[in-house]
Amino acid sequence: MTGRRRLGLVAAAASLLAAAPLSAIFETWTWLLQCILTVGLVAGAAVLTRTLRFPTWAQAAGMVLVLLLTLTWIFPSHEELLGLIPTPATFNHFAELFSEAGNDTRAYGVPVPNRDGLLFIAALGIGAVAIVVDMLTVVARRPALAGLPMLAIYSVPVAVYIDSVPVIPFIVASIGYLWLLVADNVDRVRRFGRRFTGDGRDVDVWEPSPLAAAGRRLAVIGVAAAVVLPLIVPGLNTGLLNQLTQVGTGGGGTGTGPGNGRIDLSATLSGFLNTTETIPYVKVTTDETDPFYLRFGVADALNKDGFKARTPTGRPISNGLTSPQDNPKTDGGDYQRYHADVEVTNDFTQSLAPIYSSTVSMDGLDGSWAYDQSSQVIFSNRTNVRGKKYSFDYVRAKYTPDELRQAEPLPSDDPNIVQFTTVPADPTVEALVQKLVKNKDTPYDKVMALYKYFSKENGFTYSLTAAGPNGDVSAIDNFLKSKSGYCQQYAASLAWMVREAGIPARVAFGFTKGDTRDGKAYVLTNRNAHAWTEVYLDGFGWIPFDATPAASVAGSSRSAWAPDTDQVETPSASSSATAAPGAASSANASTAPGAGKDVDAGGSVTGDAATGSGFSTTAVLITALIALLIALLLVPALRRILVRKRRHEATVPAVAAASAGPAPPGTFDVVVTTEAVQAREDAHAAWDELVDTMLDYRVQVDPTETPRHTAQRLIHEADLRNSDAAEAAVLLGTAEERARYARQPMRGAALTTALAQVRKGIAATSTRRTRITAVLLPPSVMLRWRLAIGEASTTGMTGISRLRDVLIRFSPRRLLANRAR
Repeated sequence: MTGRRRLGLVAAAASLLAAAPLSAIFETWTWLLQCILTVGLVAGAAVLTRTLRFPTWAQAAGMVLVLLLTLTWIFPSHEELLGLIPTPATFNHFAELFSEAGNDTRAYGVPVPNRDGLLFIAALGIGAVAIVVDMLTVVARRPALAGLPMLAIYSVPVAVYIDSVPVIPFIVASIGYLWLLVADNVDRVRRFGRRFTGDGRDVDVWEPSPLAAAGRRLAVIGVAAAVVLPLIVPGLNTGLLNQLTQVGTGGGGTGTGPGNGRIDLSATLSGFLNTTETIPYVKVTTDETDPFYLRFGVADALNKDGFKARTPTGRPISNGLTSPQDNPKTDGGDYQRYHADVEVTNDFTQSLAPIYSSTVSMDGLDGSWAYDQSSQVIFSNRTNVRGKKYSFDYVRAKYTPDELRQAEPLPSDDPNIVQFTTVPADPTVEALVQKLVKNKDTPYDKVMALYKYFSKENGFTYSLTAAGPNGDVSAIDNFLKSKSGYCQQYAASLAWMVREAGIPARVAFGFTKGDTRDGKAYVLTNRNAHAWTEVYLDGFGWIPFDATPAASVAGSSRSAWAPDTDQVETPSASSSATAAPGAASSANASTAPGAGKDVDAGGSVTGDAATGSGFSTTAVLITALIALLIALLLVPALRRILVRKRRHEATVPAVAAASAGPAPPGTFDVVVTTEAVQAREDAHAAWDELVDTMLDYRVQVDPTETPRHTAQRLIHEADLRNSDAAEAAVLLGTAEERARYARQPMRGAALTTALAQVRKGIAATSTRRTRITAVLLPPSVMLRWRLAIGEASTTGMTGISRLRDVLIRFSPRRLLANRAR
C-alpha cells in the first residue's frame, strides 16, 4: 500500500477518534456504529479512487457520492431507486430529518435517546469531517490544519454542557490528532529516503530524531496540561478541588443528563412547548383530589435577560427530607399529608426528579440522588430520571386570603431578602411597581396588586411566538411593552416585579396537573410543561402564584388566594377555605373558554401552523439550493458572455481616415496616429475572440503558427470551405497579421460581423455536445481559471517557502547542533 493510501486510512481513523466527544451526547452507541460505517465507506472510496489514479476533484467527488449513498442507505425514505439511489423524496426526507433534529435539540437534554434526526446529523457531520480531514492531510499535505474540523466536533459538547466537558473524549480526540501528525511525518521521511546519524549509522524510519522526539514530548505534555490544569486549579467551578469541597456539585457533565443537576430550564421549557408532536413524559397517581403542579426545577438567579437556574446543592435523600411543618417560621395553614407514585418515560432524561412541593419522604431513588432544601428539588450528579419509578409523601396546606394577609414584611437582614430580592436596575419597572403597590399595606396585598396587573383587561395576551428582547432592552421591559408572551414570561415578569417590591420571589418549572387520565393516573406530556411564580411570605413559606391566563394552559389550576384574574375580581375575606391550589375557583382548561386548544404547550392550532411552516421552509430551502446550483453552473457562461461583449465593443468598425497621399521623397511611410493604434487593438481583440472560439469548439490552437496559417487550418478542420465563414476567417487572420507586422493596420473592416460568421460556421459543423459545452462550460474560460489558480498556488507556495526559510533561522535545531557534547 502506498503512502498516500496509508495516510488516508490514518486520517479516517483520526476522524473517528475525534468523534469521541459525541459519546457524552447520546445515550447508546448507535451513533458510533453508524459513523464507523460512514467513515469506513468514505475511506474505502478514497483508497479506490487513488488506486485508479483519479484526479483530485474526482477523489473528492467520489467520497461525497459515497457519503450520500451511505446516508441514503442508513436513513432511507423507502422511495429510492433500487433501494440505494436517492430520489427527490430522499432529499425531502433529509430535510425532514434536519427539522426533526432542530425540534429534538429543544425538546431533549443530554444524553439524548436514539432519534433519527440527531443520528442523521451526527453521521453527516462526521462523514463530512472525514472528507475534509482526508483532503487536508493527503491532498494538501497540511495535517496540522485538520485539527480545525476535528475541533468543530469537540465544540458540540462544549456548547451543550454548561459547567464542564468530559475529559476522556478530549484525550481520545487528541490521540487521534497526534497520530495523524506522526503518520504524516513518517510518510514524509519514507518518501525522502534513508536517514543516517552523524556517525553513519542507518536510522530506522520509525526511529525519531532528537528534534522530532522533543516535539512529540512537547505535544503530549501540552495535551496533558490542557486536561489536568482545569481539574486542579482552584477557583474554577469545574475544578477537582471545588468538586471535593462542595456538596451537590460534581463532574460528569451538566444539562439534562447525568451531571450536577443544573439545566437551562428556560431552553428546556421552550423546547417542550415548541415540539409539534405530543410526547408523554410522566405518569403520576396521587390520593389528593385536586393536586397542584408537579415541579422539577427552580430558577432564582436574575439578570436583565431573565431568571436562570443555579447549581443545586444538598445532602443525599437517604438522610431524610425536611417538612415545612418543622420550620418555626412556617406556622400558617392547615397541612394535609398525601402520597404520590410517579412513573417516568424513556423520553424524559433530566437529572431533576419531578415532585410536588413540600415533599417530606422519598422511596424508589438510590443514593445518587440528593435534596436541595432551599429550592426544594431532587437532583443527581451521576444519573437521570429516565424510565424510573418512585413514590413520595408530601404535605399541602389550606390557606385563605385573610390568613396570608397576616404575613409580616421580612427584616432587611433576612437571608431570603438578601438572596431573592435583588433585581437589575430598570426605571420603567420601578415606576410601574411603585404605582401598583401604592397604598398596599401587607406583602400579600402587594403581590395581588402585581398579580392582577397581568390580566386581559390590561391588554395582556398569550402567545408562543412573541419576539424576544433586542439590544439593551431587558426581558421584562420587552414583555411589559408588548404584553404578549407565554407562561415563562408571565412567571418571570411577576417574580421580577415582586422582587422590585421587596418581597422574595422565584420562578418554578414543571407540569400542570394534566387533562389526560390513564385510569387513576394523570398523564403529563410536553403539552403540560409550565412555569409559574413562587413568593415567600413570612410564616407560610413559598406560595405559588400563576399569572398566565388559565384558559390558555392545559390542566391549569388556580387557588383561593390567587384566582383567575380574567374571571374573578379579587379574593374576598369571606372566601371559603379551599383545600389546596386547584380548588373550585381554579380555571381548568377543560372547562374554561378555549379548552382543548392547549395553547401553552403548542397545541393543535400552533402545531398545524408549525407543520405548515416547516413544509414551506423545506420547499424554500430546496428551491434556494437549486437556484444556487444553477447560478454556480451559469457562472462560466456569464463570464464568457461578458468577455465577448467587451471585445465586440472594441471591434466596432471605425470610420476610415482620409488618405494622406504618397509620402514626400526621402521620408519613410510610417504614420502613427490614434486611429492606427485603435485599429491594431481592434484587430488583436478580434483575434483573441477567434482563438477563444476555437478553444470553445475543440479546434486545436497552435501559438507558433502565423495568423494566416491558423485561419487556413481553421477553414480546413472546421469544414468552413465555400462559405461566408471561410472568408470571415481569412479576414480576421489578415487583420491580425497586418496588426502585428505591417506598417499600417487594416482599418474599417467589419471584424464583429466576421466573428459572428465564423462562430456560426464552426457551430454548424460541431456536435451537439460540443455546442452545449461551448455555451455552458466554455473551455476558454475554464482554461484561464485553471491557469490563474495554478499561478496563485505557485505564488502562495513560493511565499510559504520564503517564510519557512525565514523561520528556519530561528529553528531549535541550531541550538541542539551547538550544544556542548
